[in-house]
Amino acid sequence: MIYLDASATTPLLPEVLDAMLPWLREGFHNPNASYAGAKQARRAIDAAREQIAALIGAEPDEIVFTSGGTESTNSALKWLARLVGRKTGRVVTSAIEHSAVLKPCETFAEVGYPVAFCPVTPLGRLDLDAYRTACAAARDGGGFASIMWVNNETGVIQPLAEACAIAKENGLAFHTDAIQAVGKILVNVRDIPVDFLSLSGHKFHGPKGIGALYIRRGCRFEPLLRGGGQEHDRRSGTENTAAIAGLGKAAELAAARLQGPSLAPLRDAFEAEVLRTVEGAQVNGDPAHRLPGASHISFERCEASGLLILLDDMGIACSAGSACMTGRQQPSHVQTAMGFPRARAVSSLRFGFSILNTMDEAHHAAACVAKAVEKLRRVQGSGIGPVMVYTP
Repeated sequence: MIYLDASATTPLLPEVLDAMLPWLREGFHNPNASYAGAKQARRAIDAAREQIAALIGAEPDEIVFTSGGTESTNSALKWLARLVGRKTGRVVTSAIEHSAVLKPCETFAEVGYPVAFCPVTPLGRLDLDAYRTACAAARDGGGFASIMWVNNETGVIQPLAEACAIAKENGLAFHTDAIQAVGKILVNVRDIPVDFLSLSGHKFHGPKGIGALYIRRGCRFEPLLRGGGQEHDRRSGTENTAAIAGLGKAAELAAARLQGPSLAPLRDAFEAEVLRTVEGAQVNGDPAHRLPGASHISFERCEASGLLILLDDMGIACSAGSACMTGRQQPSHVQTAMGFPRARAVSSLRFGFSILNTMDEAHHAAACVAKAVEKLRRVQGSGIGPVMVYTP
């Protein structure tokens, strides 16, 4: 199988597994106990905290370990909503955020918070004029903004430095969902002074079920999970030492990789071959501001669901650019916000390259895409509609 869905998750690297195994075997001790084995586990957690901090330019005491990106994001947003209060507080976000941001913001709106879901350009980047207006409207009553660093569907890198600066100019706290950015592009919280940042280990070859929340030193914070007071009373619950050690190792490896070759040549070779061989293929998203390994492509006269079946049969793992619900392809909220016509939205696929992919795989995958499109168009004809693709 050629795995091209690195935006969904990434394979665990052998070095990461090796870093985890001792804490699943002999190092099982509770890191909050006082005996020697527990102290060793605590040192492993402290080392991982330093590794994560180094990856994003933070200080170790600004890192709180969580169960993953969703918990990190919900912890930050729900605290900020409590802090600003619904009588005067306003919330500013974008229309293309991950559901871990959108769902809490929709709930805030339901209970009375004014929430601005700012539009994006047709290339998928935040409309800064609309965002600036929304932040200015929140200035007097107080509030906060949450803007993702990289979009999880298109791979488009958002104008985060500008978004953070605008929020700060208007006195708003600023959170970023950096789950698709950390470990894939340079992220430095000193260069872009966000107040809160969410990250997740499995997006950069770490284990699933572990993430972190960056909290800028000096920012007020009340925990979502209360109990034993772990993580300096910012996230209660016995720490998952093995997963934390794996996250730290993944961060260390990612920091080294970011100084090396980019994934862009793989992505660019794949796209060039697809555009050359597939009539009506169109790459989506801002070409100048994209994650190096991310590709989002629409295919005229093809439903993404049919292409996925054929590509899976050919040993290519990727994902649809829109969600399947009740047997029908529905345009995703990201593509809707970008102004895609329905036919273009439901014909979109997302491809994500990782360090484990090769140039030969990029070329082979492009050839498979061309074959799948040609076959589906023969079966489907000129119309767009639900089809069943039978393969030998």
